[in-house]
Amino acid sequence: MKKKALISFCVVAALTVTLFSTAEFILSDMALGKIEKEYGAFAKKRALALLMMMNRVKDESDRDKLEKVNDFFNHTPYHSDLSVWGVSDYWATRLQFIGKDKGDCEDFVIAKYFTLKELGVPTSKLYMTYAKSLKFQVAHMVLTYYETPKSIPLVLDNYNYKILPANERNDLVPVYSFSGDDLFNAKQVQLGKMLPAATRQTRSWDELTIHKKDKQ
Repeated sequence: MKKKALISFCVVAALTVTLFSTAEFILSDMALGKIEKEYGAFAKKRALALLMMMNRVKDESDRDKLEKVNDFFNHTPYHSDLSVWGVSDYWATRLQFIGKDKGDCEDFVIAKYFTLKELGVPTSKLYMTYAKSLKFQVAHMVLTYYETPKSIPLVLDNYNYKILPANERNDLVPVYSFSGDDLFNAKQVQLGKMLPAATRQTRSWDELTIHKKDKQ
């Protein structure tokens, strides 16, 4: 009798978890059609793959979300802005990055930031960090995650795919950091003077709108 009661309890518990985990990320047919029309069938498949990844990880811990999102976008090939956009410095939206399926360090950071934001990672913990890469002797950008304001941040990078604490990234010299949400106000704040390429973007940073919807 006790065994049956325990089994019944487990079934109810499992159903409860299922009921509270029914919300899933979706893209409208209109959005998918726009992606395919502008960038082609491969871009549409890439957007659907992003949705699948987000739905797999949506109920996991922040650390697991960081790992999965970092891994997903790091499969995208690195290309300079000059080769992709014909200019020396261009900041792509996440939609443009997925559509082109290539980009430079800022594009990786922007795509990771907005995806983690949609997955519920607090934006107060996420910062876009400009640094100097000692290995390649170039300016570089990474996404950093602070568990607490006083924590040593974790570094999400497209050079080194492994997420490591900043004090273990001796190849990077941090220059300055800013909140990703500051991108929306780049023309009105000091950030616009430091990052002019960010202010030249005419498309909405969150133009790839991914909704969360309860399953029917």
